[in-house]
Amino acid sequence: MALIAPRVTAGLPADDARNLARSLEDSNDITVFVDGTVHRLPDEARDAVVDLLARLSRGETVTVSSVEEMLTTSQAAELAGISHTYLRNMTDRGEIPVEYRGTHRRIRQAAIMAWLETQMKKQQAEASAGDDAAEKNEATK
Repeated sequence: MALIAPRVTAGLPADDARNLARSLEDSNDITVFVDGTVHRLPDEARDAVVDLLARLSRGETVTVSSVEEMLTTSQAAELAGISHTYLRNMTDRGEIPVEYRGTHRRIRQAAIMAWLETQMKKQQAEASAGDDAAEKNEATK
C-alpha cells in the first residue's frame, strides 16, 4: 500500500514534548523554512504537519508513509473497515466508483474517504433524529 517505506520516529523526550505542546496551544500557524526560504503550506499540508507535531508533543511514536491513490478492493475494504465482499457489492451497485485494470477492480482512495465521510454524516443525522424523537416523547408526557 505504501509507495515508499514508512519512516518511524520515536516519541519526543518529555521536556521536548511539553515545549512543543506549549508552542502548539491554540495555534495552527506553522511556518516552514526550506533552505532559508519561507513557504506557506496549503491547508491540507498544514493540517498534516500540525497533526504530526501534536502527536509528537504527546510523546507518541509516529509513522509517516504515503498511500497509493488507486487501491485494490482488499486495500479499500481494509481502509473502510468493511469486508471485501461488501465492498465489491457496493461497486457492483455503483455506490463506490471503480476502475478496471484488465479484470481487476481499482478504487480511488478519495472515493473511499468520501464514502466514509458520507457514512459519518448519516450516523450523526440518525443520532440527532433519535435525540429529537426522545425529546418529543418527553415533552408529550
